[in-house]
Amino acid sequence: MLQLTEAEVLEKIRQRIPFEARLSDGSLIIRISEYQPYIATAIHHGHRLRGDLAGKCNLSETERYYEEDPYTGDFITSLPIVLQGEDSRYEYDLNRPIESCIYKTAWGKSVWSEGISEDERALSISKHQCYYRILGCLVDTLESQFDLCLLYDIHSYNYQRIEQATPVFNLGTSQLNKRKWHKEINRLLRLLNDVELPNLEVNAEVNSVFKGQGYQAAFIKENFANTLILPIEVKKVFMNEMSGDAFPLVIEKLKEAMKTVITEHAAATIQRRTKVKRLTGSHILSSRLPREVIKLDRQLFSLARGINTLSYINPTNLKQEKRRFLHRPHDYLPGFTYRQLDIDPYKFREQLYRLPVDEIRDADIQKMYRRVIDQLAVRIDLLTSIGHEEFLYNSLKYYGQPDQQDIANANFILHAREYQAQETPSISASDAIGMFKTAADEYGISCKIVGSKQLIARAMVSGRNIKVNMSCQFSPTDLNALIHHELGVHMVTSVNADKQPLKVLKLGLPGNTHTQEGLAILCEHLSGNFPLHRLKTLALRVIAVDKMVRGESFNETYNSLVTEHGLSPDDAFTITARAYRGGGFTKDYLYLKGLRDALVYYRQGNLTSLFVGKTGFEFKPLLDELITREILHRPDYLPKALTQAGNSDPVINFMLNSIK
Repeated sequence: MLQLTEAEVLEKIRQRIPFEARLSDGSLIIRISEYQPYIATAIHHGHRLRGDLAGKCNLSETERYYEEDPYTGDFITSLPIVLQGEDSRYEYDLNRPIESCIYKTAWGKSVWSEGISEDERALSISKHQCYYRILGCLVDTLESQFDLCLLYDIHSYNYQRIEQATPVFNLGTSQLNKRKWHKEINRLLRLLNDVELPNLEVNAEVNSVFKGQGYQAAFIKENFANTLILPIEVKKVFMNEMSGDAFPLVIEKLKEAMKTVITEHAAATIQRRTKVKRLTGSHILSSRLPREVIKLDRQLFSLARGINTLSYINPTNLKQEKRRFLHRPHDYLPGFTYRQLDIDPYKFREQLYRLPVDEIRDADIQKMYRRVIDQLAVRIDLLTSIGHEEFLYNSLKYYGQPDQQDIANANFILHAREYQAQETPSISASDAIGMFKTAADEYGISCKIVGSKQLIARAMVSGRNIKVNMSCQFSPTDLNALIHHELGVHMVTSVNADKQPLKVLKLGLPGNTHTQEGLAILCEHLSGNFPLHRLKTLALRVIAVDKMVRGESFNETYNSLVTEHGLSPDDAFTITARAYRGGGFTKDYLYLKGLRDALVYYRQGNLTSLFVGKTGFEFKPLLDELITREILHRPDYLPKALTQAGNSDPVINFMLNSIK
């Protein structure tokens, strides 16, 4: 971080140069990643009370924690303009006028006691004046550029020694023109009341604890007619105010909440008070990809790029074991073998959890990478246990298992009577490869389409390759569906991910299997290549996974698919082997679940952001935000099925509308 003098900071602000710096006296950190018409301050965040000063003030550790405002600066790190105090309030209080530098703590102890020299007092006054010169310059610059400025002033307050009930958020409005700003005040209250924190009941009130009478509010009121300051006090529910112990989960949620509350409030205010139209919170966040995110993203990709789950889980002796099993389906149990894992799992986990996620300031981006890292740790556990009893446990951790609703949906589909004559498979694997190549040329995508004898699936995407099962023949409808599935979604998202600045979209976000397969099946449906027998196959996969999880043997599941559901031996073996490979692979129930969820998102509106790479439904709001901020590029390729008329088959439409 740069060390700058006051004069250097002021010059950068006047020239509207983005920067991050600590004042050379150590009192303040200022970060401007982009000039937007709002500021967030946490001027008492600092808790660097010097030991000698603590002694002079005769303060115990408990008293120090009680008087400080720790972590408040962490709540606003996602925002583009942040001023954060680095020294303790015991040295100076930026919310008090400089004439009031002698004041008392909650216990009546004089902070400026006889042990404090006049030089130290003068230094604190100097820091006070320096801060307000910087703040004034910044507000003036923003008012000149935008005709409006908002200042969100974050503090915390103690409550464990207060007998009466107090709100989680207190908005101090005593120095505000409430007639002019009443809509903005009420909107902020509503947003704060909507915040959710773990194991806490959240409420927000006005002037219930403090009334916003600090010097910073007075300074803004007296000097800037077009700036609204909103002092927000946060109850210290994020820590033990006696001992100083932090509650990390609450802090994490507060970071996310403050980002949402402040940006949504600022966007609505700017839109109402200026000529700007159609503004959202995403538009007023920084459009620059932070360096700490780029650094972590590159490190993560370098570490995890070689972990392809299916390449390890697909049996290497599938063809031979299928032949043996079909010869003796009642008493022969397949003995699958697998590719050796060429990753050191212990070293991988160690490196994974050393990645500098804490350096990421944006709360939602940080949360995304934390989730990715946790998922990769579970995935390596999954791969190290292939062929062993614990594989099923790790698969359940990674993919989950069918719930009662999933099973009910599957049974509902399986009760439907066939009303279509199934097409006879007449297209060879070689001809299918040619049709895949033609479709890739129509997309303008450069990829390889090759045959393989080691697949359970009829086709699959691996990197920039599409592998076609050479043991299969295809009907026209099934092949068209495969093209929309494998090329139109899996390959399209692979190619789009290659062009994104964040390589994590190539690795895959949590839930990407659920999302990818759901979108791929959706595109089969929209393209008009989704017959009832295909929908039933997805339902049978749910049933097979459920039987496997409940402890039924490979043979029992296979025989159930043949005798109860009328599958051919070949199809029954494929569905059963998919569920039992590795020792119990639960992934296949996600196809139907993913289709259900993809349909929900499709009916709600634009799916574009989900095709930027290997995404997850839960991250769609963040992906939309990052595209709006121009951190992510809009995808170059989208599935052709999205622009097609859709499946007009009333039976299929009825059934898809009925699954829950």
